[in-house]
Amino acid sequence: MSNIWITSDWHFCHSKDFIYKPRGFSSFEEMNAAIIEKHNTVVQPEDEVYCLGDCMLENNEKGLECIKALNGKIHIIRGNHDSNTRAELYKSCNNVVEVCDGKYLKAGKQSFFLSHFPSITTNSDTDKPLSRRMINLCGHSHTSNKFLDFEKGLIYHCEVDAHNCAPINIENILNDIKTNIEVTCSNE
Repeated sequence: MSNIWITSDWHFCHSKDFIYKPRGFSSFEEMNAAIIEKHNTVVQPEDEVYCLGDCMLENNEKGLECIKALNGKIHIIRGNHDSNTRAELYKSCNNVVEVCDGKYLKAGKQSFFLSHFPSITTNSDTDKPLSRRMINLCGHSHTSNKFLDFEKGLIYHCEVDAHNCAPINIENILNDIKTNIEVTCSNE
């Protein structure tokens, strides 16, 4: 059975140090290699991977080489740096199965809305069980805090900055959220 992995904001080949230095790297080449290695350590070729945007910048040719080096069947949800030209280039990768602007995903009993930008997907429906509420999985903010926008709604950050440059399994996301809700409730 294949696993579902979520990630965001690889920024392959982005040469600005405000991207790679906070991630602990001295160059974008070092960052590229680490992201690929960490990704391929956990993701198997038959797994589904959802990248929530901003895949590459600056050098499209080298960026595509990085994407092609990744395991899994990759679904790309476009981010603010994923231009129409880049979206077409992504489609040329054998491991990319779709490029879209946002996506609903059902994993077990849980519903998710996948987007690049944080999106409020739930009203004040905290009385409902988690399985009856929509969770937003997003990137964009380059935060190390996966719960940065959680108080605004069920918003969970999946950018590599919040997950040690690796994708996160959908089951681990659900466990993180359940734990965060339990801790928040016990502190009230």
